[in-house]
Amino acid sequence: MDRKQKQAEKARPYGLLKPTALGKIPGRFLLHQEALPHLPVPPLQQTLDRYLQMLQPIISEEELNHTQELVAEFRKPGGVGERLQKGLERRAKKTENWLSDWWLKTAYLEYRLPVVVHSSPGVVLPKQDFLDRQGQLRFAAKLIEGILDFKTMIDNETLPVEYMGGKPLCMNQYYQILSSCRIPGPKRDSIVNYAKGKKQSRHITVVHNFQFFELDVYNSDGSPLTTDQLFIQLEKIWNTSLQTNKEPIGILTTNHRNSWAKAYNNLLKDKTNKESVRTIEKSICTVCLDAPMPRVSEDIYKSRVAAQMLHGGGSRWNSGNRWFDKTLQFIIAEDGSCGLVYEHAPSEGPPIVALLDHIVEYTKKPELVRSPMIPLPMPKKLRFNITPEIKNDIEKAKQNLNIMVEDLDVKVMVFHQFGKTFPKSEKISPDAFIQLALQLAYYRMYGHACATYESASLRMFRLGRTDTIRSTSVDSLKFVQSMDDPDKSDQEKADLLRRATQAHREYTDMAIRGNAIDRHLLGLKLQAIEDLVSMPELFMDTAYAVAMHFNLSTSQVPAKTDCVMCFGPVVPDGYGVCYNPMDEHINFAISAFNSCAETNAARMAHYLEKALLDMRILLQSTPKSKL
Repeated sequence: MDRKQKQAEKARPYGLLKPTALGKIPGRFLLHQEALPHLPVPPLQQTLDRYLQMLQPIISEEELNHTQELVAEFRKPGGVGERLQKGLERRAKKTENWLSDWWLKTAYLEYRLPVVVHSSPGVVLPKQDFLDRQGQLRFAAKLIEGILDFKTMIDNETLPVEYMGGKPLCMNQYYQILSSCRIPGPKRDSIVNYAKGKKQSRHITVVHNFQFFELDVYNSDGSPLTTDQLFIQLEKIWNTSLQTNKEPIGILTTNHRNSWAKAYNNLLKDKTNKESVRTIEKSICTVCLDAPMPRVSEDIYKSRVAAQMLHGGGSRWNSGNRWFDKTLQFIIAEDGSCGLVYEHAPSEGPPIVALLDHIVEYTKKPELVRSPMIPLPMPKKLRFNITPEIKNDIEKAKQNLNIMVEDLDVKVMVFHQFGKTFPKSEKISPDAFIQLALQLAYYRMYGHACATYESASLRMFRLGRTDTIRSTSVDSLKFVQSMDDPDKSDQEKADLLRRATQAHREYTDMAIRGNAIDRHLLGLKLQAIEDLVSMPELFMDTAYAVAMHFNLSTSQVPAKTDCVMCFGPVVPDGYGVCYNPMDEHINFAISAFNSCAETNAARMAHYLEKALLDMRILLQSTPKSKL
């Protein structure tokens, strides 16, 4: 396949937005994008040196010696490392971003575990105070209006450009989250995006009692429906979907990607089914009107909502009320619990949260005008013909999902003692402070450090996604080891704490400037596969496997709204930790698998709380050093 064909194929499922008509002056968005720098390929020696440094706290001296030999071999002048590096540099010259396509494929589209729990993050929003169907539908209508308001900014390219440290950021992810959907494939999935084209999506999908509806959200003159109009349409949907004995077709999207791809092809053999699936895929987003959650005590309520957002609670609850391949699904339950779940391939958390902040603010606005009541057409119910074979696929997906639901342990902890104001008052980055508390909690629980992943944004670069901040460092290990050492003075401990937070800050700055090691190492490995050279020893080494086994997978996703994002662990014996530091409190969501005897989300929450408090006491009892 020549390069032109390749590009054409690439542009179909997932390309940068092209101006529709030829000769049209590129919009602001495109001009902004083209001004952004390209992602650099870091120098090889620098990455290899940092790789060895990063391994120090997590492997034995013996293993480290062995890896040093492999690194020396890899970096020899004229050797395999240099050849792969040159290949990467050539790739960087030819492409808009040498990493973005590879990353999309390896991290998402070729990942075969279910998107539910293993890939798609959820967001828990503050509980709404409605307690009945009227309130639920009124809030849903207002929320939809807020989504359309944000969509107008995307369509008109008037979305304010975001900055980090004075540098403009890539805004591409915002243009991928509406009207897009993941499509299962036998070995690799793809993404379709209907946001740009002659025929733009004019509808959303609404799901209630496992039944899907196409709801047109624009009037014939192109103006969006008002809250009143949307409320009336949602009432019609509610009233025509009262029967609860429907087959939960959406459950199919929770399955292992290969099984779902088979079931998908099977489902689409029928013309009616195919039309219904296409309608869901083309919709702007999905709104799920959920049945109330099982009643639970106040202290575990938020944790239960987090589970609802991640997986829907299983086949007996709301999991069939979803289409998990849809990029954005807003969830509003009758009891006031609400949030969203999103398919991770098109976007990271921050653009999703920015959209959410906008919508939440919008829902608080008073109604300005009562809309004239023009009779609106009945929303279209999407039909599915369920053959015995499809029914069998649904039953299998239910069983697999329920096992997954039983296995996931999620704990939402609101840490009330202080928020980001405290570390700031000590001139410490709140993120570094929280990451160090996680290191301390883990060390106290297990007696050793582990590979830790924190996502760093690469949006300073065109089409940038993420790299890894490695929170476990030589400095963080020195600090956590000193913390409970009676021979160390408080002053020494406080100095080690400050040095470790400083080291974390430096690694973070390095990562957002494109100089971290993880994506570079991945690039070298993928380059070796592409060049069909035998896999370098460096990547077959136990140390590499240890370095890539993230027992702590973490992410800071700050929001104006008092919400928290949550996701599952990335390894069977690991934790997923997401946090939103507010001024006076911190929202944490911690996940683990019940099938692993060594991990426990509530225990981790307990140790994390203690670590945060101990670190505060330490800093308050010692004068700021001259570090």
